[in-house]
Amino acid sequence: MPSRYRSFRCSVPWLLLALQALFLAFQDVNHMVIFGFGFFLMVLRRYGFSSTGFNLLLIVLGVQCSVLVEDLLNLLENHPSRFGLERALMSMTAVVISTGAVLGKANPVQLIVMSLVELIIFHLSRCINRKFLQSPSLMHVHLFGAYFGLAVTSCFPEPPPGLDKNRSTPKSELFSVLGTVFVWVFWPSFSSILAENNEVHWNAVFNTYLALAVSAVAAFMLSALTSKDGKFRMAHIHSAVLAGGVTLSCTAGIIQHPWIAMILGLLGSVISILGSHCLQRCFNPPLKLQDTCGVHFTFGLPAVLGAVAAVLLKIFQQEMVPEQRYRNSCIGAFCQTISTAFITGLITGLILNIKLLKAVHVSKYFDDQFFWEFPHLSVGF
Repeated sequence: MPSRYRSFRCSVPWLLLALQALFLAFQDVNHMVIFGFGFFLMVLRRYGFSSTGFNLLLIVLGVQCSVLVEDLLNLLENHPSRFGLERALMSMTAVVISTGAVLGKANPVQLIVMSLVELIIFHLSRCINRKFLQSPSLMHVHLFGAYFGLAVTSCFPEPPPGLDKNRSTPKSELFSVLGTVFVWVFWPSFSSILAENNEVHWNAVFNTYLALAVSAVAAFMLSALTSKDGKFRMAHIHSAVLAGGVTLSCTAGIIQHPWIAMILGLLGSVISILGSHCLQRCFNPPLKLQDTCGVHFTFGLPAVLGAVAAVLLKIFQQEMVPEQRYRNSCIGAFCQTISTAFITGLITGLILNIKLLKAVHVSKYFDDQFFWEFPHLSVGF
């Protein structure tokens, strides 16, 4: 070989070692919530700075609030403090999902107030489910986050018809799908982190991966079938590939047969893509919902499907005792969670639009320039 060709002995091995160490260090819910959802929210073409920056701000503030609220609830219930960082970060998932519904419409003060209020209400709702309804902890985090956010965004004024800043570009969609892939990779660990024992832990990992894999395949299939020209739509991939993981949020650890997880993953992807077609055209305009990131059909509808699946699975499992009481507790927890999220979300949305919080004018929706400095603005933004 000519001498001008360099040897990779001193570069490639160390690069691979550094990347492997980086990948191992990222095996954490903290990185999934910050990096994954941070990029997931970068769907708007002129709101990238705010999507990632505000997401980080809300998470670091919300984790502290979660720890304090949970510790206070344990003190009131005379329970020893058993709250960990993982639970705090999982609670923040509800806030991040709600943020996706109001993305581009709320200023930082409104987002902080919304996050703190939502965390307190979410912990109270979870306490009711755990103490009075014997429902598994955090099983309705996606359900609560989606419908709380939808209720909040319905209270914001609609943007003018000519405003086109809420569109996406190939670059913004690429970043958003990058976040989706990041969340997809770490979702099995996310679903299994609260497992009570080793067997339940591995069941949750295995079932969640199968459901995610099937939902990803179904997303590509349904995207080609529902598009006019038979091509894939990135919006479908962005939402539907996670639907399988959301659907198994309540049942990942108790499913005993792989085919059940695969069927739920398929149904989650179907309801996500069909929901994106029907809801945006039929229900969002009359209800005045501007679901910026599509959290309803990405998290809300699959979470409803998962709650129904949890009830059915517990009914038909032979070892479940007593069946009637558990069925009623699951149904009660579902109804309590969704009603609490929607009612308190409406109240929170009305509070966020008071003059004291200085709501953003509709002409300034979906624009980073209202919050961030752009030294290169004269060159062209």
